[in-house]
Amino acid sequence: MTEERKTPETEEVSESKNFIQTFIDEDIAEGGQFQGMTVHTRFPPEPNGYLHIGHCKALCIDFGTAEKFNGLCNLRMDDTNPAKEDTEYVEAIQQDIHWLGFDWGDRFFYGSDYFEKTLEYAFELIDKGLAYVCEMTPEEFKANRGDIGVPAKSPYRDRPIEENRELFRKMIAGEVEEGKMTLRAKIDLNSGNFNMRDPVLYRIRFIEHHRQGTKWCVFPMYDFAHPIQDALEGITHSLCSLEYEEHRPLYDWVVSNVSIPYHKPRQIEFARLNIDHTVMSKRKLRQLVEQHYVSGWDDPRMPTLCGLRRRGYTARSIRTFCDRIGVSKAPSVIEYGFLEHCLREDLNLTAERTMAVLRPVKLTVTNYPEGQSETFTVENNPTDPTQGTHEITFSRHLWMEADDFLETPIPKYKRMYPGNEVRLKGAYLVTCTGCVKDEAGNVVEVLCEYDPQSRGGNPADGRKVKGATIHWVDADNCLDAEVRQYDNLFSDVQPDGPDKNFLECLNPDSLQILTGCKVEKGMGEVAAEFDRADNRTAINAPTFQFMRLGYFCLDNRDSSAEHLVFNRSVSLKDSFKK
Repeated sequence: MTEERKTPETEEVSESKNFIQTFIDEDIAEGGQFQGMTVHTRFPPEPNGYLHIGHCKALCIDFGTAEKFNGLCNLRMDDTNPAKEDTEYVEAIQQDIHWLGFDWGDRFFYGSDYFEKTLEYAFELIDKGLAYVCEMTPEEFKANRGDIGVPAKSPYRDRPIEENRELFRKMIAGEVEEGKMTLRAKIDLNSGNFNMRDPVLYRIRFIEHHRQGTKWCVFPMYDFAHPIQDALEGITHSLCSLEYEEHRPLYDWVVSNVSIPYHKPRQIEFARLNIDHTVMSKRKLRQLVEQHYVSGWDDPRMPTLCGLRRRGYTARSIRTFCDRIGVSKAPSVIEYGFLEHCLREDLNLTAERTMAVLRPVKLTVTNYPEGQSETFTVENNPTDPTQGTHEITFSRHLWMEADDFLETPIPKYKRMYPGNEVRLKGAYLVTCTGCVKDEAGNVVEVLCEYDPQSRGGNPADGRKVKGATIHWVDADNCLDAEVRQYDNLFSDVQPDGPDKNFLECLNPDSLQILTGCKVEKGMGEVAAEFDRADNRTAINAPTFQFMRLGYFCLDNRDSSAEHLVFNRSVSLKDSFKK
């Protein structure tokens, strides 16, 4: 299928968004296959990495569908392939799902819980003449797979049942070397669906399992284990991404040919989530981590949920994003800017406003008395008066942004330059009188005079001020901070595209670290309170709008009351154009 680029006009597509719900409505209606039954879904991640935004769409569909129908959703770790699986990932997955606001109650399972039962069903298929032990090597298997119109071949599919049972027992007992034998289903070597050409059900792996240790040396393939697990758990609707559509006949074949005393689940597929400027492959994300292209799975540039959380993304913004893109059968690529748009909308309503200076230069109010200070009250969030106010101080010595001053202004420049009058946010009107430079000619201090009759930024004579409103921080009452500004991890729109090395698409400017930034002193109290929080990496750190600059949050790993570290979550300017 050709991928379409998701645009604002296709943001809300009611028909595709509800097609799963439509199917379920039919199934539970009178005469439907699940009439009178509780809708029961499952989310089955493999614990071989951290959940990313792509998984988030699937889990929102799985858990969200169960919620819509007042049903149930299981969480099941698909740990049937132990090569890269680990308890660390199990715990992280649970943490992320809870953070998003979903819960599985007492319905938490492991695929490995069913190893014994799955083995019984394998022997049942052997006894029915529907499975056999094959001794072809991987190379022979590939060479004999056939082609369109050319059937596959296997010289072992007519083995006697008892011989198959004995060979399979030897495989289980560890008496057969890895790769020498597999157990295959006996279906149709001439099928136009290659998944049905006697697929492998079991393979030998001498590897330690994260829960079972070395108890097993044969492991079921996903296509065999998954339908059995669904049926044993009483799943009514197995919701999965579109790549499993061609596997659905095998899913149905398995549950139809083993004697599970339950109903047969219905598999429904949907298009997976693709976002530009990123990759969704766990293998590639693991490579980024293990080869130190990023600082870890929770690097704020990563599409992992823990990385997004560390960057300041809220659970509500991510769930809103997943809800708005809807559910479709057509593959599409969503703009990363739309994910940022959803976050910006949420933070605009919730984030407290504060002032910070990222590239500070001294600002001296020359006619303000030395040693004097006064207090201003500013609202925390103009969109929500219930968030209250906080106080800031003003004195002769301030910090301002270096980019807010030009000694020789360019056309239409309305910020600070000699002779121009501007507003200091929430304080006074000031007129720039000049600057001080170092020996190299760099501006190290900006000079200005304030109008004492303009407290709050409103002149007593009612004159109109054409200059801009600029932010500032009281130099006598502020704290130093480190600020990390992030851009897309990849400069290429489609780094995962064909014939591309995704590592060559990395953006060398995806992280910019600024030190010596200045923030309001109250940030120290916020950081101290956050230091006392339990399991900081599992929750959202406090997020603020740095006026005129963007939305920033305390780093949930590196920040402390002694060393403030802020991550830029998203800029103020919305790049997503409706």
